[in-house]
Amino acid sequence: MISYTVRLKFKAEDREEIQESLRAVTQASRLEPGCVTYIPHTVDGDSDTVVIYEQYKDAAAVDAHRASAHFKKYIVGSLYQRMLERSVENLHAVG
Repeated sequence: MISYTVRLKFKAEDREEIQESLRAVTQASRLEPGCVTYIPHTVDGDSDTVVIYEQYKDAAAVDAHRASAHFKKYIVGSLYQRMLERSVENLHAVG
């Protein structure tokens, strides 16, 4: 299992478009056969910071996600174009 979070910071004026892109990519990503979970969040008290929790069955599923048309359209074509900051945390399950 591969799990990670992606933290993205945006300008307030981009909030509506960011929310639309997140809804679309979430819906499509959850239908991927290798996606276990895909949950975008906004940070309490900072609605312009988004944290996405993602979990996939294996590395092939992550690769398939990143190669998908919806990733290219909504992540690369929208979120990455408007982000001010980005960080990724790779996670390891305990137990």
